[in-house]
Amino acid sequence: MRVADFDFELPPERIALRPATPRDSAKLLVARPDRFEDRIIRDLPSLLRAGDVLVFNNTKVIPAALTGHRMGRAGTTAKIEALLHMRLDGSRWKAFAKPVKRLAVGDRIRFGGEGRVCLTETLDATVAAKGEAGEVTLAFDLAGPVLDEAVQLIGDMPLPPYIAGKRPTDAQDRSDYQTVFAAAEGAIAAPTAGLHFTPALVKSLQDAGIATEFVTLHVGAGTFLPVKAENTEDHKIHAEWGTIDAATSARLKAARGAGGRIVAVGTTSLRLLESSNLEPFSGMTDIFITPGYRFKAVDLLLTNFHLPKSTLFMLVAAFAGLGRVKQAYAHAISTGYRFYSYGDASLLFPAS
Repeated sequence: MRVADFDFELPPERIALRPATPRDSAKLLVARPDRFEDRIIRDLPSLLRAGDVLVFNNTKVIPAALTGHRMGRAGTTAKIEALLHMRLDGSRWKAFAKPVKRLAVGDRIRFGGEGRVCLTETLDATVAAKGEAGEVTLAFDLAGPVLDEAVQLIGDMPLPPYIAGKRPTDAQDRSDYQTVFAAAEGAIAAPTAGLHFTPALVKSLQDAGIATEFVTLHVGAGTFLPVKAENTEDHKIHAEWGTIDAATSARLKAARGAGGRIVAVGTTSLRLLESSNLEPFSGMTDIFITPGYRFKAVDLLLTNFHLPKSTLFMLVAAFAGLGRVKQAYAHAISTGYRFYSYGDASLLFPAS
C-alpha cells in the first residue's frame, strides 16, 4: 500500500505534553464496528467480560538519551547526542548519534560531565563502528552493572521528538514515562497504552473476573524512525527482543479455549503475541503489520493514538480497518482527545 494512504492532519494542540492525572482518568474512545463511545480508562472493567485477559508489556524504559562531546581530535570538540537502542554485550551498544557526520571510527566521546560536580558523573566511549541512518556502535569503558548504573546517573528519559522538541525532559518524566508494572530493563520507549493503568484499576479488573498477564518486548528504534519509503512493502522495521514464558503461554491458550478474549494492551504486546501465536517465545521479532494481515492471537486492542504514516498507525489500520480508524481519529480530534505517548487511548474492535 501507499504510505500516503496512512496520512491525516492533526492540530498541534492535540499533542499531549504531560499525561492525565490520575493515570486512569484519561479518555478512552471505544471503537466498535457500528459506533463510537466516549468513555474513560477507569470504565474498562465494564467494557470487557469475565474471562477476558489483558496482556501488558512489562518492559522498563532506561534513560537512554545521552549528551556529551567528542574528545581531542586535532584539538577540536563537537557536541554529540546519542540514543542507545540495542545492547550488543556487556560494554557495547548500538546507538543513533547526531550529528553523526562529526564522528569517525576510533573517536572518543565523553558523555555527561557538563554542569556536574565530579568526574565520576561522566561516561566515556569509543566509536567502534558506523552504520546507516546515523547508527553507530559505542564501546563503553565500563561494562555490566557498572555501565548500567552510569547510564542511570547521566542519561535522560528518551521522550519522543514531538514532546522533547516542545519542552525539556525533567525529573517528573522518570516516573511519568514508566508503567507501574515496569520490571525488565531494556526499552528506549514506553509501552504507552500501559501508562494509563493504576494498581486500583488492575484490582477492579481482577475483581470483575478479567485476568492480567505480562510479556516483555523491549521497545526499540522502530518507534521513533519515520517511514521514508513510498510503499509499505519497501519499509524495513527494526527488530526488537521479546519473550513469553511457557506458563504465560499456557494460561493465555487456556483462557482463549474457554471463550475469553485476548486484549493486547498496546501495539508492542500485540506484535509479540502475533509473533508467537501465543506459544512460548524468546528472541527477536521484526513483524511489520499492515492492512491485509490476518490476526491469529489478539481479539481486542487497547492503544494510544499514533502518528500519521507511522508503522503503528498502519498496525491499527490493519486491526480495525483503515477507513474505520480514520473515522475514529477524526472523532477523537473533533471531541478533544489528546494524542500520542502521553495522550488518551482507544479500545479497538477488529474489522469484521
